[in-house]
Amino acid sequence: MNAPLSPSLIRLLLWTGVLSLLVRTWIGVTFPITGDEAYFYWWGVYPDWGYYDHPPMAGWAIAAMLKLFGDTTFAMRIPALLLPTALGAALWWGFSNVDREKTAWAIVLFWLTPINWLNALITTDTPLIFWSVLSICALVRAEQRAHQDRNTYALHALSGLFLGLGFLSKYFAVVIGFAYFVYFMAFRRERWLGLALLVLAATPGPLVNLWWNMGHGWANIMFNVYNRNQGEVFAWHKPALYLLTWAYLLTPGFVWFAWKERTAMVAFTRQHKLLATLIVVPLAFFALIALKKVVGLHWVLNFYPLFFAWLAFALPLAQIKRTSQWMAVFLGVHLVALAAMYSTQLSDWKSVKIYPEIVRSYRTQELLAQVQAPNTVLMATSYTPASIYGQTLKTYVPVFGTGSFHARQDDLLVNFADFDGKTVRIIGFSLPNLDAYRAYFDSVSLITVSQDGVPFYAVEGQNFKWAVYRDTVLKDIFQTRHQIPSWLPMTGCPFCQHYCGEVRCSNLSDSAD
Repeated sequence: MNAPLSPSLIRLLLWTGVLSLLVRTWIGVTFPITGDEAYFYWWGVYPDWGYYDHPPMAGWAIAAMLKLFGDTTFAMRIPALLLPTALGAALWWGFSNVDREKTAWAIVLFWLTPINWLNALITTDTPLIFWSVLSICALVRAEQRAHQDRNTYALHALSGLFLGLGFLSKYFAVVIGFAYFVYFMAFRRERWLGLALLVLAATPGPLVNLWWNMGHGWANIMFNVYNRNQGEVFAWHKPALYLLTWAYLLTPGFVWFAWKERTAMVAFTRQHKLLATLIVVPLAFFALIALKKVVGLHWVLNFYPLFFAWLAFALPLAQIKRTSQWMAVFLGVHLVALAAMYSTQLSDWKSVKIYPEIVRSYRTQELLAQVQAPNTVLMATSYTPASIYGQTLKTYVPVFGTGSFHARQDDLLVNFADFDGKTVRIIGFSLPNLDAYRAYFDSVSLITVSQDGVPFYAVEGQNFKWAVYRDTVLKDIFQTRHQIPSWLPMTGCPFCQHYCGEVRCSNLSDSAD
């Protein structure tokens, strides 16, 4: 059962791992920075113990990459480029003691998924997936041990440490923690001390996050619990999209053979309670969320690799090989599409709806060269262009106006009082209504530029009126985004302290001291 791997399987592992890494690297080098990546770039420029949307791990990773490898988009992406390789190594560490051959096939299947060839973008999910899978594999190794000795307890504690680091990446680590609790309560109560050590080792992560939130207006809580969930209601397309998401992530070949061999899959699940719990509990958790909210494809990735271990260990070797062949075909379709996309020129995309966004991403420097002016503050109408412009200029570009419910790092970093009396240029896609800007400046004018056939507009405002902006726009932001529950204790709130001089603002029209 645990004989050395055959040379042919070793070659398959190496070719799959190396080729997928090369494709990801090519994309990482050539693909322009996305809005989210440019937003996270500023987390790396200003390392902190937390950020508006999420805990700090992605920012820390980006800060390290920028420091070690230079201020480039590729440097930022290095953790994402290496992630599938690292996850394959983690799966080997966690499962190879049981069956090396089956574990190797689980890694091959995982590496054959299109997402592990095409995704070169760094997100907050990158460190979450890494630490979550490490935590899971540490627990798997602990539960492989027959006796509760020092090494077993050390693995439980290590699993908790990794889980805490996952929590410092994104709150979805809690779902894995909840699955652990279900597993121990349902099947392993005699190992309560291992669970206690796991929880104890994980605790510093949440404590750091709580401490940071108390000093920053509970930004993570306001975003993840309140602001982003307003107005969400049930709709049939949401659970349907959730099912389609899994069908795509697992690939049609996987789904077909898992269904065809469902008897073996169910039998394996009954015998291996830990793996079953770590799949079923998060799967059910997100299914409940999907009743009211669209579940993003990236939300489920921190337990996604386990599905391939499940199939590889449950199915006969012949069926695993057939599954890998069908997955390779599905992957091939994606690689052909990728090659076709890279064979095009920018002008070939003129007819598509997102052509202005494509121009903005590929011709950012040329566009900004037409809009910049001495002694002028550059701003944008939303966080995506603001982040992309700022990353290109290496100068933070704020969002003018109320913005959206997410990506509100401006609320922590920007004090609009600093722009009082200055000339501001606000770049946008659509033709602006100058009347909407007149209240905030002595005078406004419209600048129109063209880049690769796309018109871009900039409103130039002379003598920015900070007091008017505070009493209108910032007051609206306060009332819609910073209604922090009174029962939450606070030691600080940068937004409130910038604009009313207090930790809790009762009247945003009051001037800051």
